[in-house]
Amino acid sequence: MKVTTLDLGHEAFANCYVITDEASGESAIVDPAYYNDNIRQLFYDAGAKNIKYILLTHGHFDHIFGVAGLKDASGAKVVIHKNDAEFLLDPKKSLSEGNMREPQIPVEADITVDEGDVLYLGEEKIEVLHTPGHTQGCVCYVLPKDRVMITGDTLFCMTAGRTDLYGGDEQMLIESLRRLIAIEGDYRVLPGHNRETTLEREKARNWYIRRMVK
Repeated sequence: MKVTTLDLGHEAFANCYVITDEASGESAIVDPAYYNDNIRQLFYDAGAKNIKYILLTHGHFDHIFGVAGLKDASGAKVVIHKNDAEFLLDPKKSLSEGNMREPQIPVEADITVDEGDVLYLGEEKIEVLHTPGHTQGCVCYVLPKDRVMITGDTLFCMTAGRTDLYGGDEQMLIESLRRLIAIEGDYRVLPGHNRETTLEREKARNWYIRRMVK
């Protein structure tokens, strides 16, 4: 599958990814932090012409604020872990209240996922890993065939997600990171913020993992 990273034009917004199965033409947008006509064109230019899913790594505003607009425009299914589905309806829990000038538009999840669930673009798999810690409903999306892992705010280049916000739990995050570094082989890691990395690099060099996990 083709994976494209999009810059949504504001440093506060999370990294947004477009996943496209080139055989079927089906796409998924991961963490659309904002949506307007210009961003719609970015999605289209990246190959997102048949958007099947809006995949959310968790429920904070900097990952979900564009969901309602994108769903309205595309008809795509909104996918989030069951423990963070309430963030889509509650601006206090999503932290959009006080951080965004515009009001958060509430939207219901179409699909709530949990550990071990599998979604498909065409015949290609997207596997769900439940990795709580930053929030109770954090997940990573894994493209096993391409050895790509989209980690949201669980694992970053050289660090990990904070745990001092609503639903955060440091011990849960540590256990989630232990699960990730126990995965065999290397993966391309696409985090929610900052630059991409690899799983092998983070196993060896990530300061949070070295201090808190091993």
